[in-house]
Amino acid sequence: MLTQTEFDQGFDALQELALDIRWSWNHATDAIWQALDGEMWALSRNPWTILRSVSRDRIRALLSDREFSENLAAQLAESRRLRLAPGWFQEAHPGDELRTVAYFSAEFMLDEALPIYSGGLGNVAGDQLKAASDLGVPVVGVGLLYARGYFRQSITPDGRQEALYPVNEPEQLPLRLLREPSGEWLRLELELPGYRLWARTWEVQVGRTRLFLLDLNDPANPPAYRCVTGELYGEGPETRLKQEMLLGIGGWRLLRAIGLDPEICHMNDGHAAFAALERARFFMQDHGVPFAEALLATRAGNLFTTHTAVAEGVDRFPSEMIARFFRRYAEKELGLSLDDFLALGRSNPRDTTEPFNMAYLAVRASGAVNAVSALHEEVSKALLQPLFPRWPAGEVPVGHVTNGIHVPTWDSAAADAFWTEVTGKDRWRGDLAGHEAAIRDVPAARIWQLRATGRGQLVERVRDCCCRQLAEDGTPSSEIEESRAIFDPDALTLGFARRFATYKRPDLLLYDEDRLRRLLTDTRRPVQLVVAGKAHPRDTAGQALVKRWTDFARRAEVRSRVVFLRDYDMQLAQVLVQGVDVWINTPRRPWEASGTSGMKILVNGGLNLSEIDGWWAEAFTSEVGWAIGDGVEHHDFADLDRREAEELYEHLERDIVPEFYERDASGIPLRWVDRIRESMARLTPQFSANRTVRQYAEDFYLPGARAFAARSADRGDLAHALCRWKTEFRRCWPHVHFGEVRSTSSESEHVFSAEVYLDDLAAESVRVELYADAAGTQSAFKAVMDRAPPTATSGGWNLYSAHAPAERPVSDFTARIVPFHPDLSVPLEAGEILWQH
Repeated sequence: MLTQTEFDQGFDALQELALDIRWSWNHATDAIWQALDGEMWALSRNPWTILRSVSRDRIRALLSDREFSENLAAQLAESRRLRLAPGWFQEAHPGDELRTVAYFSAEFMLDEALPIYSGGLGNVAGDQLKAASDLGVPVVGVGLLYARGYFRQSITPDGRQEALYPVNEPEQLPLRLLREPSGEWLRLELELPGYRLWARTWEVQVGRTRLFLLDLNDPANPPAYRCVTGELYGEGPETRLKQEMLLGIGGWRLLRAIGLDPEICHMNDGHAAFAALERARFFMQDHGVPFAEALLATRAGNLFTTHTAVAEGVDRFPSEMIARFFRRYAEKELGLSLDDFLALGRSNPRDTTEPFNMAYLAVRASGAVNAVSALHEEVSKALLQPLFPRWPAGEVPVGHVTNGIHVPTWDSAAADAFWTEVTGKDRWRGDLAGHEAAIRDVPAARIWQLRATGRGQLVERVRDCCCRQLAEDGTPSSEIEESRAIFDPDALTLGFARRFATYKRPDLLLYDEDRLRRLLTDTRRPVQLVVAGKAHPRDTAGQALVKRWTDFARRAEVRSRVVFLRDYDMQLAQVLVQGVDVWINTPRRPWEASGTSGMKILVNGGLNLSEIDGWWAEAFTSEVGWAIGDGVEHHDFADLDRREAEELYEHLERDIVPEFYERDASGIPLRWVDRIRESMARLTPQFSANRTVRQYAEDFYLPGARAFAARSADRGDLAHALCRWKTEFRRCWPHVHFGEVRSTSSESEHVFSAEVYLDDLAAESVRVELYADAAGTQSAFKAVMDRAPPTATSGGWNLYSAHAPAERPVSDFTARIVPFHPDLSVPLEAGEILWQH
């Protein structure tokens, strides 16, 4: 008989495991939740909901079972061991002083049990948080808890999208309230014009790291403010601004309230930019320094990751709205005039008509800025160039870290077994060395077995989903029974699923519906297609595309070969990426900043057919998949869509279908399997969140932490010195100018000399450079000009010289003057530039 103490200990163990979202990617505890309530587990995949709903008698009975209790004890011990054991970061960087990285994001996609995401941004945030746990990188997440989250999709009988907003009940979510040491709820006090608000605070355990969430649905708040955190990206700019104030300002205050003072603040898109201001405010308070010095000290430890590929994707707020909500904060908390505060979010600080741009604020408050793919770096440089007038686009200070996906979240059980067999159990917790070579040694039959298993399981899930959808619609039972036989587990299966926005061109496959119909209904070489996706409730054009697909899927001649699955969410995405043979992606280049959906199929042996955009622009070669587009931007969309639709059909008809059905004597498509092998070996490690997070850690977090430590040491002495240097530099800069610039040429080189007047400015405070733009196949040229020793009669004039290759004409080269300080990032922190006339 189980004693009460034994029951309490067992229940506490179940609760600890249920509240650690590690179960979303490590399935060792699945048997526990299956045993507690198999039906609820199949429906929700949420251990916390099961634990909250199952009877105590059921729990007591299972805890009395020796096999169950031993498994529970073993899983708890392993969970605690992994949480405390050193990871890749501790082993690769022992003794490093980086203790905390605060990762701010408006959304996190961790699991469907915690629906506080809408799509790609949340996917990136959730996957990186999980990878940080695997690797031991000391990251904590900061986000918002939404009462209704993002909308859920229903389809009306006539095929139109309908938006539904079920409530997220906190007691059913795998999170806990944060509490004071006294046991009282930890509630943060926030001031808005005319109101004092209270923010509730929550904690989510994500393996060895944590996610902290805030919301305003506190009974002490006015009803209008309780709804601020109702919906993700709430309707209207004022609600959005309040959400971003809570995320940034409230988020940093929460970290300080629980005793964390992170060295790194990673802002995942501009929504979180106010965190940088609140961090500076705390530095002012801690060290008694003015805002300018505090920002200069703290920005060294701030990283801004931009995700947008179009200017319209950046949050911008009217100046009068910013003034209404931030006047007191600017003047009383930061010691800034309202005009100086508004200038932080404008490209032209003196333009009072310019709105407040959150991306501009994030850039001005960061020590580094990165895009999320190589192509997106180029796009982001152009978008942010207004902050760096007169600088060449190529020198706008934006780098890139290409996104990757958390592989254990997106692999199937069969793929997990496959990779464990080939590369070992802990393969995603280290540096991935040897993975590529190991995959290349796998026999074709083993790879084809993996694909057959994945496709077969997808077909079963598609049939189940279709039956459920038809039942929800009140379809006659005879038609529901027919749907149990749709799709063929041996047929080539295509997948297309994403947000239905016009730039993603979800209707490109429908450009010639008859041609697509012929492809799908070929009895000799059958093709089947799974489609899913949501359009924003205010995007009527996107909703029209949803209806077009639902109408097509209902056509009698194709409805056994194409389905539109409703309510595209994380669980459905996992089903699709684990089973499809080919994933199709058709955005207009260069509007896909990175994209991650196509990365998720790699581990499962799927192949990509995609526009040369985002991550695929880096990944594509003819050995790993197929591409449409010519890698160039076009503005005639009608002609572009026509040409690329033709490419899409041709790839399917001429390349993909024949190769899939070309079999050897044992029934294996060897060329297809060779392509899978190369894709899995080359791309899966490269486009994993393991690589992404290690890159962030080594290229940004560690250098940023060292820079912040240097600037903040001794109450910010270095930041104080840098502020004085910048003030003196700006005083002298208007007087700096060029004199005569001369050149001589030989067959091999040009020699340039330039007279430069520096007035009172120290020569060490500038670099005089020779520059030539990129031209044709030649990259940009830049060389630091050498300064001749000054003479007693130079009178503020200095002579500089440099050599350049004669392959380019003299007219290509121009002299310029830029700031220089070994402890400042130019042009990010000092953007002055003077070109020779």
